[in-house]
Amino acid sequence: MADYIYAIIGILIIFLATTLGALFVYFFKNKEISNRLNRVFVGFASGVMLSASFFSLIKPALEVNTAYMPIYVVVALSLILGAGFLWLIDKIVPHFHVMENEEEGLPSRGLSKTSKMFLAVTIHNVPEGLSVGIAFGVALANPGNQVLLMGALLLAIGIAIQNIPEGAVVALPIKGETGSATKAFLFGMGSGIVEPIAAILGLFLAMQIEVIMPWALAFAAGCMIYVTAEEMIPEMKGEGHDHFGVWSFILGFTVMMVLDTIQL
Repeated sequence: MADYIYAIIGILIIFLATTLGALFVYFFKNKEISNRLNRVFVGFASGVMLSASFFSLIKPALEVNTAYMPIYVVVALSLILGAGFLWLIDKIVPHFHVMENEEEGLPSRGLSKTSKMFLAVTIHNVPEGLSVGIAFGVALANPGNQVLLMGALLLAIGIAIQNIPEGAVVALPIKGETGSATKAFLFGMGSGIVEPIAAILGLFLAMQIEVIMPWALAFAAGCMIYVTAEEMIPEMKGEGHDHFGVWSFILGFTVMMVLDTIQL
């Protein structure tokens, strides 16, 4: 039973961290984050995601023994499928990127700009929740393995750390668009709801269908790497020549690496 409590805590904190970040709308006088601060936030988040993709997902997937095909083929195919899934979502779901000031996805006049801003982050939260759920599912499918359990919990903590600034990055532009801090907070909090939903789905799949475990781990990694490479790294660099985003990226990568490899 204690293992399930760890899983519940891990899934809840990734949502609560986004909610905490959304609360920034009540304390920031500006209605949007400065470009420099945004690069710092996005740089840290992308460092965490890239580090988690390797140390928490790809590395354990590569350690699985498979009889039907080499494990490196399984991981390679799953990475491509995960990235392709997020690419398809990007092309289908209408959403708006604030920093680039451009829309993506199928044309939709029925959605407001605020809704499209909300969707831009919400669809990218799916792989984060999925990765946490899969990690806990693998741990629960191997009862008594404290290494897997602690690894899943530390992955959740790492994702939660980067969700705090991410919640602010979502909510503040919506505050500028709507003029309402409360509405912006609700949108910011709502963008994180998809994470526990995806986490529960990933947990169930990893627990019930053990054979797909390496596929699921690498699929989630592919999703996260796609988000990082397609959107977050270009945004952290911006058009300036300072290195705040780069150093923040390195810090995020290092923090996640330490969390994922620390021996408790």
